[in-house]
Amino acid sequence: MSHDASQNSSQNLISDACQHWLDKFLLHLQVERGLSDHTVKNYSRQLTEVAKLLNLHEWSGLTPSDIKRVMADGKMSGHSARSIALRLSALRTFCHYLIEHQQLFSNPLEGIQAPKQGKPLPKQLSVDEMQQLLGAQTGSEDDEGMQLRDNAMFELMYGCGLRLNELTGLDLADCLKDGTIRVTGKGSKQRILPLGRHAQKALNAWLKARPAYASPYESAVFVSKRKTRISNRQVANRLDKMAQTQSISQKVSPHKLRHSFATHVLESSGDLRAVQELLGHANLSTTQVYTHLDFQHLANVYDAAHPRAHKSKNDK
Repeated sequence: MSHDASQNSSQNLISDACQHWLDKFLLHLQVERGLSDHTVKNYSRQLTEVAKLLNLHEWSGLTPSDIKRVMADGKMSGHSARSIALRLSALRTFCHYLIEHQQLFSNPLEGIQAPKQGKPLPKQLSVDEMQQLLGAQTGSEDDEGMQLRDNAMFELMYGCGLRLNELTGLDLADCLKDGTIRVTGKGSKQRILPLGRHAQKALNAWLKARPAYASPYESAVFVSKRKTRISNRQVANRLDKMAQTQSISQKVSPHKLRHSFATHVLESSGDLRAVQELLGHANLSTTQVYTHLDFQHLANVYDAAHPRAHKSKNDK
């Protein structure tokens, strides 16, 4: 093998045929499935790494042995079980797409299980910590309007369990007159959420002040000092600043507000299906992993609700 050929082989460049179908798949994810740019980039990165590792000429050559090699390489490279599972998930979705477009005639992942992984749960804020956080002022250098905006953003995130993208994507037309908001979640799926008293009050106060802080034709509910839609990074930074001001001991992220919402509602109601609907989860299993209850609370819910849990007269 010549030096040039050896160098080209070591670089593991993707063939034109593989790149062509990868590009078509990524466009499908973005346009037809409405996935976020961040998610599409993750798919692109995972599948590009697979194509480089296997040095494929065409995706039709993908075999179960190749999939096992991908798993083995991930393990040898020190990747976590979660990382390997994410790569397999991307591959599985891609293979379904290739089968639909007659580029594969069987799924090489059929019967292959992802490595078992633990399910670490984010630590939620306590109810007292949430009260402490939402009573914060984000900074003395901010004027009253920015305080109202931040208060409304975080009351909505916690009060409705919003994802960060859902919050920043809110438009004025999504604030409905009946005290609800229309939220666009993953895959462009919409859901209508009720506003609690605190969230409604905070949102109304911000909307009253908003015209002085937004460009005339800006549709976003929440805007930055540039008078245009606020970015995800700005929201995260403002929340971090708020938490520091209130001396919250743990790191506070937008996702943690959503998790705290889910946990607190579930602990109060025991209604997993309702929490699933509020969070916009497609599958109940996602909600079960996402939220957690201590065993005693689960036992109390069971004792109160399950017909087999009640003692009969003969048991007394």
